[in-house]
Amino acid sequence: MRDRAHQPGPCRAAQAAACFDGPGEGALAGHVTGGQHARLAKIVLDLGGHMVAVIPSPDYRQAKVEPDHAETFDRLTAAADEVLVLAHDTASRHAYEDANRTLLKRADRLIAVWDGQPPTGRGGGTADTVLEAREAGLPVDAVWPTGAARQN
Repeated sequence: MRDRAHQPGPCRAAQAAACFDGPGEGALAGHVTGGQHARLAKIVLDLGGHMVAVIPSPDYRQAKVEPDHAETFDRLTAAADEVLVLAHDTASRHAYEDANRTLLKRADRLIAVWDGQPPTGRGGGTADTVLEAREAGLPVDAVWPTGAARQN
């Protein structure tokens, strides 16, 4: 894979494909509930990549997955080569931080759907994970859809 500096840009199949050297290369996804994260996970799978879904807690689907994203969550976790469900009691900020650290320990690169904004200070967010990846020396590719806005 090629290393790139953070430059948010359109999240298109071509851009995601540029992150891979060829079919069958591994990929990791943490949040596959819907939106841009789910689109990126689908692109990775469509390109022949492998996915390990890291689920922050056993109650994550019931507690955090919105009803209109449940089918996507189920489809993507079923398509994953491996599903790791972390042993946290609830889907909390601490569970998200641990899920992100688990992703980074297993990754050889991070593809982040990220708008480039700094961390919020709450922990467990994409910006925190990008910073941790960079500190660990992992290559980071950040993609952000044209016209997208953060949901707070």
